[in-house]
Amino acid sequence: MKKAFKNIFLQKRFFFALTGVILCFLVSYIFENITFLAKSFFYLFLTLCLIDILLLFLSKDGVIADRIVSDKLSNGDENTIEIKVTNQYLFSSHLNIIDELPFQFQKRDLSFKSRIKTGKQKLYSYSVRPVERGIYSFGNLNIFACSPIGFIARRFTFDQDKEVPVYPSFLQLRKYDLLAFSNRLFEHGIKKIRRIGNTMEFEQIKDYIQGDDIRNINWKATAKKGQLMVNQFQDEKSQPIYSIIDKGRVMKMPFNELSLLDYAINATLVISNIALKKNDKAGMFAFSNKIENRVVAERRSSQMNLILETLFNLKTNFVESDFSRLYIDTKRYLPQRSLLLLYTNFETLDALHRQLPYLQAIAKQHLLVVIFFENTELISYTQKKPNNTLEIFEQTIAEKFIYEKQLVVNELRKYGIQTILTKPEDLTINTLNKYLEIKAKGLL
Repeated sequence: MKKAFKNIFLQKRFFFALTGVILCFLVSYIFENITFLAKSFFYLFLTLCLIDILLLFLSKDGVIADRIVSDKLSNGDENTIEIKVTNQYLFSSHLNIIDELPFQFQKRDLSFKSRIKTGKQKLYSYSVRPVERGIYSFGNLNIFACSPIGFIARRFTFDQDKEVPVYPSFLQLRKYDLLAFSNRLFEHGIKKIRRIGNTMEFEQIKDYIQGDDIRNINWKATAKKGQLMVNQFQDEKSQPIYSIIDKGRVMKMPFNELSLLDYAINATLVISNIALKKNDKAGMFAFSNKIENRVVAERRSSQMNLILETLFNLKTNFVESDFSRLYIDTKRYLPQRSLLLLYTNFETLDALHRQLPYLQAIAKQHLLVVIFFENTELISYTQKKPNNTLEIFEQTIAEKFIYEKQLVVNELRKYGIQTILTKPEDLTINTLNKYLEIKAKGLL
């Protein structure tokens, strides 16, 4: 009984009716002939309250609800969550649905109000966008049900304390996985790159079908068999592709609520998957003051799960990254020439010059691509119309920093190091384009 009272909540209609009864009694002090009417209203009010309670509490499971959420959420993406509610009362019920979201979302006003007929079911949906990896704890799913009288609401509680991990963007991975080998890549910013050089291995001779490149026709086989035959080629296989993530303090900077580290993690997941689909070996490791989170480049079936779990546990270190340790580690543990996609950030030319000797040394042994980020907030600020002298001065300083980023690109290219300077939101597309370009040109 005590538990039942805890689940009773008075509604606005209750207080309006109670106010009316009180006013009737107040007026009856002035007009005694309506005292009987005031008492009648009072007893009617009590009777309705009792009936309302009986309607709501005689049925043990008047409302059934379930929060439908994936086993894991995708970081930086909109994730859909659904609430399925069934009304088992013998009357149409007015419901107020309140879901307690994890504290990371800082949202305390998520609710749905609806009316569900008896025996019917409704589905409600909303989306959440996590911006950091980790464990997210959902609270209670609260359903407040009212009868047609509407004086009292009964609370039902479901799905208490459900924990859901937020992983690197596997939704982005699925999107590019479906598009990587289709003709729709260009719709998402992936460039069509002409294949040049001798980067194809002969696989087999097959019958010509419409659409095959006529330059691949094998005339000897055609003459022998009496029908058109073409040579079929495939990409060179099993080239090591390493994603190297700088997890020093320079990667803590957030853009659109997502840190540079998380942008790099999401891109690493996509590139690793595409590399495996292209029959290359995918691997990764992270560094700051030491090398950690290493996954050796392989083509085994469990490689993507291993990379995903490693990326899930990656955290920023608030220290300056040691590129000398990176050079020593690559020299010691990567004897085979590999494609190294280095995700880092250089804000100034001086910051680059401190690390340039190590980058040059790495580039002598491997194909190194240095990937760093445009400061989109500075770019947006310089595009605003200044209102005073101080803003003109600030915009000039901002333009200097933007220009210095381009100087960093020029300096790296001067020493034969390939670079990508990209907006954080375009990181995956631009890195994928660079990987496909390198494959097409046979640079590795």
